[in-house]
Amino acid sequence: MTMLLNNMLMGNAAVGVGSLALLVVLLLVVIACLVLFVVIIPIPLWIAAVFSGVRISIFSLVGMRLRRVPPAVILNAMIQSKKAGLEIDSQSLEAHFLAGGNVFRVVNALVAADKANIHLTFQRATAIDLAGRNVLEAVKMSVNPKVIETPCVTAMAKNGIQLQAIARVTLRANIDRLVGGAGEETILARVGEGIVTTIGSAANHTDILENPDLISKTVLAKGLDSGTAFEILSIDIADVDVGKNIGAELQMAQANADKDIAQAKAEERRAMAIANEQEMKARIREMEANLVQAEAEVPMAISEALASGNLSILDYYKMKNVIADTDMRQAIAGGDKSRK
Repeated sequence: MTMLLNNMLMGNAAVGVGSLALLVVLLLVVIACLVLFVVIIPIPLWIAAVFSGVRISIFSLVGMRLRRVPPAVILNAMIQSKKAGLEIDSQSLEAHFLAGGNVFRVVNALVAADKANIHLTFQRATAIDLAGRNVLEAVKMSVNPKVIETPCVTAMAKNGIQLQAIARVTLRANIDRLVGGAGEETILARVGEGIVTTIGSAANHTDILENPDLISKTVLAKGLDSGTAFEILSIDIADVDVGKNIGAELQMAQANADKDIAQAKAEERRAMAIANEQEMKARIREMEANLVQAEAEVPMAISEALASGNLSILDYYKMKNVIADTDMRQAIAGGDKSRK
């Protein structure tokens, strides 16, 4: 009997331990489910959305978690647009987020455009944002135009005087042309080109100094904002300074170049004259050598003529007298020249 009682007590104890272990396991499972539920479903955000009038189901929040979309970003953007009087569904915001766009920037731009009575749709705003442009900054520029300053542009008038001008351009963003339109760099380049054209076409630099608005009128008349993402409201000339006298410098450079060319040609002629002189001297020396050689052969020719009988003694003496008379006349002529 005693052994039977002991066995019953041990069995009841084993059953109690097993039940306790089962309860602990169930409690852990419940806690894990609660933690998982809270992590997957942002209850505070859902409650805030409900009290803000944004209708979104818990399953949509779970889907956001599964699609790796932060529910806080989407819900906060929806709450902000709802309070501003705009209706934007969560699917559109999720699509823009997954495409790599900035959800808050788009929503802020839409709210600012709505308050400023600027027509801006959600599709255009997302397209501008995905194109890499700051859509919020564009809306702000539509309300408050931006002033940019050109670098110092240097140009020369027709009279050769250089002018240096700086212009301030007032721009307003054109939302319809933000996608595919040129940026501020193009505006600055076109304005600089207009300044150069205006100054270059002026007959005298004083015309520009007296009427700087000629530059503004010429640049505005060209319609430089075509094909850009901006609209030019005004162009104001901030400063015009007189630079160098480029015309005089060019004339001096041309004169120096002409002088160098003339000197080079004179040096060439001098070298040719020296070469001709050396050639003539060489020819004279050659002729003198030939004459000396010929004179050395004269006595031999005379002796051969005398020996052969072609020349008589009388003819020889007559020739000597003629030579002597010629030398005397040359000596007298030379003496007269020296006396003169």
